[in-house]
Amino acid sequence: MFNNLGNTKITVISKLALFFIPGFVALSTTLISCTSTVSNTNTGINKAEPAGAKTITFKTKLLRIGYQSSGDLVRVRGVLEKRLEPLGLKVEWSQFAQGPQLMEAMNVGKIDIGSVGETPPIFAQAAGARIIYLAGRRLGANSGKGSAIAVPKGSPIKTLAQIKGQKVVFQKGSASHYFIIKALEEVNLKYSDIKVLSMPNVEARGAFIQGTIPVWVTGDPHLALVEKLYGARVLRDATNIGTPGGYYIGTREFTKENPELVRIVLEEIDKNGQWAEANRKEVAKLIAPVLKIDLPIQEVISSRANYRLRGITPKLIQSQQSVADLFYKEKILPKKIDIKEALLTPQEYAAITPPTLISEK
Repeated sequence: MFNNLGNTKITVISKLALFFIPGFVALSTTLISCTSTVSNTNTGINKAEPAGAKTITFKTKLLRIGYQSSGDLVRVRGVLEKRLEPLGLKVEWSQFAQGPQLMEAMNVGKIDIGSVGETPPIFAQAAGARIIYLAGRRLGANSGKGSAIAVPKGSPIKTLAQIKGQKVVFQKGSASHYFIIKALEEVNLKYSDIKVLSMPNVEARGAFIQGTIPVWVTGDPHLALVEKLYGARVLRDATNIGTPGGYYIGTREFTKENPELVRIVLEEIDKNGQWAEANRKEVAKLIAPVLKIDLPIQEVISSRANYRLRGITPKLIQSQQSVADLFYKEKILPKKIDIKEALLTPQEYAAITPPTLISEK
């Protein structure tokens, strides 16, 4: 079974972000800054380097990573801790309800790196956050199957077109926000044709189960849970919705000060993803007890998840810009934004991007 996954909320520091993501509680944090010098052999702190060895300087001893309430396999397996602690770095994990909350935490200095869908960084950039796209998530054959527009088992709504005039619940500024707009286009409906209620998945799940939400735009693990245990019907999943997919995002300052550290982090995340995609049943066994989900349900979730990364390319950024332009066209963003303002230079990307990510065109 599935228990309360937690819900971290924080205060928005700009009026623009407050408009997008209401209801946060204030938090603060202190960035730990110091210097460690280590060799690139990853065997520990370098006290007596051999001649010609490369010196890596970290300007922090603490890596702060945000993850969502849906869980994080990288955290569960402890791969970053295994790689970084011998180098004198600690890893601190913070959980958030969804991507918008995670991005706002980054905006106020709570975390350095986090994984979100395509939409949250757009809203964060519009709110003035100094963020950088670090890497994208690779799409696969099952991309989109873990997100859907769903209705309760006994709902009279049978087709997507019938949601016109209905209350539709999702977290504004999340990947679901983009998904619903694109899905509505397919059935010649406008965003204004539905009654939008913004609510994080961890709050909406109970209301949906109780039948007080007529239409819910959500994703795994919540989707798999209500499908398998409560007979929720899918009107349309996100397959072929035309999304660039999710990203790992970092703060500009942290990324520029610690390029070697970011490279190591991305390398370990992608290596973990390679293992996960070859061992999906093992992934389910690891995650199920953490999220308190029955193993068969977690196996469904793991079977349709994407775990590997891809490098930031002009094509990927062009696709991300089209998402931002859509939000502006729909008057959801009050100003047009340029995704290129949240990018590094080609030389800086070369410094943080492992070869396994570069290889994908």
